[in-house]
Amino acid sequence: MNNNNMELKYLKSLAVTYPTAAAASTEIINLHAIMNLPKGTEHFITDVHGEYEQVLHTLRTGSGAIKEKIDDVFGNTLRNIDKKRLAALIYYPDNKMKDVLEAYADDPVNLEDWYRITLNRLIMLAKECAQKYTRSKLRKCLPTEYAYILEELLSENNRVQAKQAYYNDIFDTIIRIGRAQSFIVALCDLIQRLVVDHLHIIGDIFDRGPGAHIILDHLMEHHNVDIQWGNHDVVWMGAASGHDACIANVIRLSARYNNLATLEEGYGINLIPLARFAMDTYGDDPCERFDVHAKPDEQEKDELKLNMMMHKAIAVIQFKLEGQLIKRRPEFNMDKRNLLHKINYETGIITIDGKEYTLRDSNFPTIDPADPYALSEEEAVLMKRLQKAFMKCEKLQKHIRFIFSHGSLYLCYNNNLLFHGCVPLNEDGSFREVKIGDKTYYGKELYDVLEFYARKGYHSGDDKELSQYGKDIMWYIWTNENSPVYGKDKMATFERYFIDDKQLQKEKKDNYYQLIENEEVVDRILEEFDMDTKTAHIINGHMPVELKKGESPIRCKGRVLIIDGGFSKAYQSKTGIAGYTLIYNSRGLRLVSHEAFTNMEDIIKRGVDIHSSTAMVVNNANRILVGDTDMGKIIKDKIADLELLLKAYYSGRIKEQR
Repeated sequence: MNNNNMELKYLKSLAVTYPTAAAASTEIINLHAIMNLPKGTEHFITDVHGEYEQVLHTLRTGSGAIKEKIDDVFGNTLRNIDKKRLAALIYYPDNKMKDVLEAYADDPVNLEDWYRITLNRLIMLAKECAQKYTRSKLRKCLPTEYAYILEELLSENNRVQAKQAYYNDIFDTIIRIGRAQSFIVALCDLIQRLVVDHLHIIGDIFDRGPGAHIILDHLMEHHNVDIQWGNHDVVWMGAASGHDACIANVIRLSARYNNLATLEEGYGINLIPLARFAMDTYGDDPCERFDVHAKPDEQEKDELKLNMMMHKAIAVIQFKLEGQLIKRRPEFNMDKRNLLHKINYETGIITIDGKEYTLRDSNFPTIDPADPYALSEEEAVLMKRLQKAFMKCEKLQKHIRFIFSHGSLYLCYNNNLLFHGCVPLNEDGSFREVKIGDKTYYGKELYDVLEFYARKGYHSGDDKELSQYGKDIMWYIWTNENSPVYGKDKMATFERYFIDDKQLQKEKKDNYYQLIENEEVVDRILEEFDMDTKTAHIINGHMPVELKKGESPIRCKGRVLIIDGGFSKAYQSKTGIAGYTLIYNSRGLRLVSHEAFTNMEDIIKRGVDIHSSTAMVVNNANRILVGDTDMGKIIKDKIADLELLLKAYYSGRIKEQR
């Protein structure tokens, strides 16, 4: 089929949607108009680590975007306290409404006045937020039960003085029939929806904090979100696929951060078999090296002791399973991470690189010195039960499928390169070549091949060997020094538990983190991912930025942004803040630093919000329009196709369907 025939076939297909010249013309006009709208606001957040209260509050506020809109609309016409109350209402409408109803319980007249004032303010704010949207897109955002009324109220026509009585009557009717509370909640939710058009989660949803499952439930309801996988996400993805070493890592981290409730209550995974095994095996062991983080004051000693026993039990199993995997995959080049066979189990001494170290804990009742990486019979039975529990957990599988369908290892979007960790580099700034299977890869291809195998590992097909390799690759992504999502020379888990030597416990960062101040290196990375080196940015997380030590998230003159600032409470003592986020709107790119979330009560009753500081990274002289974005490129291509269809109608090559 020649090119002319192929073009005609395509245009006939397009004509099904646009059957007349008028229809094609109307769409061309519509698309041109869309291209001249300001671009939608993008919100970037990373390393949330299960801290659902802080994260959900940040998402509700749009990292300060809602407060900014309130200032834009009301300026000096509202007192600061009224602005704070309005913001709190938008963040938490259901909770704030309860507070309002209690305050006006004996004063229905003033309650009606509050309704009218609040409805007017919310409509004004919603109009401002809706300016970036076409009528068609706005219509899709509206809550079904109030869609017609809201479309009327948000129409530009209601600026006409003659229609003011019409709109006032709408408010009066809403109040009179008892729908004011519901309508206000719907309006607040709409404003939250309109303020941020696109959400980017740049990895590490899981581990440390107590609510990864809560965050994922929220993300699954978000209108427009993508996820760049972090190493903590990938190990959970591997666990959900049934990979035993990944399962052991997930449980060990949950135990270490005193967060087994996420598995037991959040996902309904039965850990009683592990608890029984741990009590039987380590009941007389103080397990001092397996203390847990984030201990609440009210936690009972018996519960804490059990967590420590479970912690040690799964850690020993993990070291065994990883040892088996390292032997099975010599191409992973991780022999140095196998340490169990280097222990003298009679003396409690381990020999590493010719030097002897006394272990801080040498009680290993399940390890056979003749075959230290073999699971005991009880451990093998336990792992089979845990594997089945992970694979049969409906909620976990739903969340992991969502992460696969809405995620990837990296993303090129609107001239920003997003990835969680790094691009593995040699000391001279060149790309490090990494062997995967029988071939070597670097840069973008390394990301691509690792993602390919990860998907094969989870979506098991008929090729069992490929599926198993994919599962092993997910563990590799979690922990290998050449993994772009891990980015350290080793994961020194064993050394941190058992060996009192800071040098051995040290995990050296990839060269990437030392070289990203070098503009030539940054250009090389951007070129590798087909990005515009003059205007593009790299945005990643993974390595907490320690503000206390003078570190900055803004690197290489603002071309690289590392925005892990400590959403996880476990990091906040080091970072000195409670997270960075980015806002990218039509006016530019802004970095926002956050203080720790206190509680909802402070926000609702006292108007105390998280203090956030904003620094402008890029300030555009002219507003960025939809036509300047990736979507703009798609629209331009569609306009070109429609103009060809229009010519075909005019020339008679294609007949209009009237």
